[in-house]
Amino acid sequence: MVTNKSKRKAKKMVTSLLAVGMAFGMVTATAGSTVNAEVKDDTSVWSWEDASKIERTEDNTAPQITEDEINDIAPDLYVWDTWPLRDRDGSVAKVNGYKVIFSLTAEKEGITPSERHGMAKIRYFYSKDGKDWKLGGLVYDPDKALGSRQWAGSAMLDDGEVTLFYTATGRKSNETKTYEQRLAKVTADISASNKEGVQLDSNEDHEILLEADGEKYQTLEQSQGKGVIYSFRDPWFFKDPKSGEEYLLFEGNSPGLASEQTCQPENIGSPSFQKTHEAPEEAALYNGAVGIAKKGDSLSDWEMMDPLLEADCVNQQLERPHFMVKGNQYYLFFISHKFTFAPQLTGPDGLYGFTSKSIHGEYEPLNESGLVVANPENDPLQAYSWVVLPHGEVSSFVNKYKTEDGEQKFGGTLAPTLKVNFHKDESKIVNESKFPTLK
Repeated sequence: MVTNKSKRKAKKMVTSLLAVGMAFGMVTATAGSTVNAEVKDDTSVWSWEDASKIERTEDNTAPQITEDEINDIAPDLYVWDTWPLRDRDGSVAKVNGYKVIFSLTAEKEGITPSERHGMAKIRYFYSKDGKDWKLGGLVYDPDKALGSRQWAGSAMLDDGEVTLFYTATGRKSNETKTYEQRLAKVTADISASNKEGVQLDSNEDHEILLEADGEKYQTLEQSQGKGVIYSFRDPWFFKDPKSGEEYLLFEGNSPGLASEQTCQPENIGSPSFQKTHEAPEEAALYNGAVGIAKKGDSLSDWEMMDPLLEADCVNQQLERPHFMVKGNQYYLFFISHKFTFAPQLTGPDGLYGFTSKSIHGEYEPLNESGLVVANPENDPLQAYSWVVLPHGEVSSFVNKYKTEDGEQKFGGTLAPTLKVNFHKDESKIVNESKFPTLK
């Protein structure tokens, strides 16, 4: 496996050779071009070799969801990607005894489940026991929100105010919906009482925080419409418990024109693995990355940094990245689909994870391959969008599950919660609650 140490060494060698070549006139830079001398010291690699080790086991395969476990929390809505309200330190927040979750939602009337993404709005639910959830409503006025629809993000509570980070997808001004994605935020006052439940009162000052720059992260134009869906989305707020510094994680793609991208040795794996494995040419179109930005003076000020992890030539989508910190160990998670793996690689719809001793350290795949939770082989689409909570509980939503008669249905509600134990670079599913819970 090629980690960022060997990758760093190789890049430094290339940079040094370029510098020497330019000094002696052997390498020139033409007008309008640049020589990339930047070394991505803090970017780890999910290699073809790592991903080739993916397999379902008893430790990573979720139990099959049965119909009696499905509790429809909003019968008139499709409910999918969900995340909890957290305190600034990352713990699950309580507001006058209530826990709050935020979900992508769409009204069922007149649309099919596959059309829901084009009409997504963020609503919130609340519960005192973390099991029975009541619909609160929309977080914001949709006419004031940015984008033609709003996709997943995170929510942070501080001093009675909620900051909702979200993905502004497309633009209201476009007649045809596009897949342009920008990271945005809005704030809301929150209150709760036994009589009224949880109330959110958002302001109208939605603002864009970050857009793909084409240098660290691919722009929609650079993607040239090739490969599977382009990404610059899913902002997730994180305060590093060791340094106190604050960050946004997000899903992105490695920069550059899609037509000019190639697979590099470090994307394939170790020298011995490279001798017997060669990625197909079309694998170069798969360039998923976990992005990171560091907070400046305020929650409106963010500096984009090099990716924490890249999956060039391995996987296109490293969705909804987030952290769990346990002792001295950082656990970095994301979700991905079977269809977003590069040709000749096969991984299930699942939760994937990596671990390191520091936020910018070398990330090693959990369980050697990265796979943490997989849907069962006989129901491969039953759940999606897993989120790991601070104590190892893992929530998700019911996607396309199979009934006892073998019919495939779209669930569109919260899935039963899993419990996963993590120890160093290994993980194991140890329990499943019958219903969704939030601890």
